[in-house]
Formats: sequence, structure tokens, C-alpha cells
Amino acid sequence: MPATVRPATLADAPVITELLNAVDLIEIGRPETDLHTVEADLKHPDADLERDSWLAFDNDKLVTYGLLWDESGGERIDIDHYVLPDHQEAGFEVLAAMEARALERARSNGAARAVVHMHLNVRPTTDTARLRDRGWQDVRRYHVLRRPVDRADDLPPALPDGIRVRPCATEADKELVHRLYQTSFAQHFDFQPRSYEAWLGDIDADALDWSLVWIAETDDLGEAGFLLSRNDREAMGWIRSIGVLPEARGRGLGGLLLRQAFAAFAALGRDTVGLGVDTSNATGAPQLYRRHGMAVHFAVDTWETVLV
Repeated sequence: MPATVRPATLADAPVITELLNAVDLIEIGRPETDLHTVEADLKHPDADLERDSWLAFDNDKLVTYGLLWDESGGERIDIDHYVLPDHQEAGFEVLAAMEARALERARSNGAARAVVHMHLNVRPTTDTARLRDRGWQDVRRYHVLRRPVDRADDLPPALPDGIRVRPCATEADKELVHRLYQTSFAQHFDFQPRSYEAWLGDIDADALDWSLVWIAETDDLGEAGFLLSRNDREAMGWIRSIGVLPEARGRGLGGLLLRQAFAAFAALGRDTVGLGVDTSNATGAPQLYRRHGMAVHFAVDTWETVLV
């Protein structure tokens, strides 16, 4: 019997979370998806759920979930796609609909083609041979890293003369972190410039504990780096992004911010901190994280297709 496919609503967040955790269990060995994360995705400001989300059911069982959003305003379109391994037909039915919608959105932006990206575990539940037959290819690898933390050992770092680290405490600080993010990530793979308001939506700012966001400054350069983290993941404390301006790299700011986050999460009673990193990052970030004791938890590939 063909799958029943319909758009998602915010009320579907619990059953979507259940599906994603079933996929997590297969791919990484334990469930790590939180309900509030799914809800934040469904509320993404660039997604129109009626046209940009898909749920496929086998009888009453959700077997495929897809979400599409457009941050670029041009040809670049992003999708999330999850499928249970025994339901590839439903999964690829949804994927075909997502590809058609991606091309429609790119053309509505005035682009002649759609360059579509999605992230998949390196051993995904999706049939990657079939994916390649549709013209998809893996183009970039990311590692999710994690590190144990301990209240006794992970203490706030001593700061060298001329360097300060402070929490993000005001609206002006939030706007500053946005500017630092835009500048420090401008040359990174897959970066999309975002307005302040759009960026707040991206990071689910209303649910963010801004005391876990820090700004680093130096006497000669002023504010030159930031770390944005959150404590609302059940599996671990999470560093969402850490960035240092190009002219300030090599001065230890990234390491100071990282140790500040380790100490803060340890003080909150967390036992693990994680983050994601582009393995081809040219700024030295993968090496920095290894030096600070972070190890690979699992790997994710960016898959790309070009639709015309």
C-alpha cells in the first residue's frame, strides 16, 4: 500500500521526535533528538510548513519526515530528510517532492537552478546508492565531537594580560555576536549571510540562555571572538558556534572561549560537552578541539544535488 503523505504541523513534533530518535538509535547507537529542537525546526522562519514539510505514514506509523528551508534567497536550498530503513519507497517519494519544491523556490528567487544540500550520517538509514542514482553526491564531511567535563578539573581559564572574556548580557551584545558570527564565518563552506532578525530565528534565540554566550576582546583589537552554546539538549551541553575574527586568530582566543564553556557546563552539572566541526575547516578548528580533549562521536556528510 502506498504511503500516506501530508504536511507537518507543530502538533506533529512529538511523533517526529520519536522517528528521529529511532533513526538516531540505528545510526549512532542512542537517541539524541529533543522535542524542543524539532519544535524549533518546525518554527523556522524560512519554512512554510504547508508547502515545505512532508510526513509519510505507513498506516499510522510515521516512516519519513522532510523539511525544506531557504536561507540564501538565491539558488541554495537546504533540506532535512529522515527515513526508516525498511521504507525507502516512501522516503524517495518524499525526496522527489522535496527536489521539485526546492527548484520551485530557487526559481522564485530568480535563480536558474537549485543547489540543494542535506546532511546525512556517514552510515545513514537512507539508501545512498539510490541517492547517487538521483544525482546526489557527498561533498563535505563534518564530525560531531564530544568531551567529558568535570566540576573539579574544568575551571574557568586564567586570562593573559590584555585579553578579557565576558558573557553576552545586553541587546547590544547580541547584535555584536551576530556581527562577529557573520564576519568570522564569511569564508566558511556553506555560509549564508543572515540579517540580525533572521539569525535570531536560526538560533532559536527565544529559548537561548544568553549567559552561555561569551565575547572575547583584546586591548588592541577590541571584541574579536565569541562562543555561543546552549544547555537545552538532554544528551550533552552543546557549543553551537565559536568564531574568531581573521585578524585575531592564533592568539589563543578560541581555546580560552572553549575552556570557559567547559567550565560553565561542568559547574551546571553536565558531564559531556559536544560540538560540530567541518573536517576541512582551514582555520585550525579541528586541531584546536583535539588539543582540548574532544573526540569524534559520529560523522555526518553534506550531500548535494544541482537541479535545473
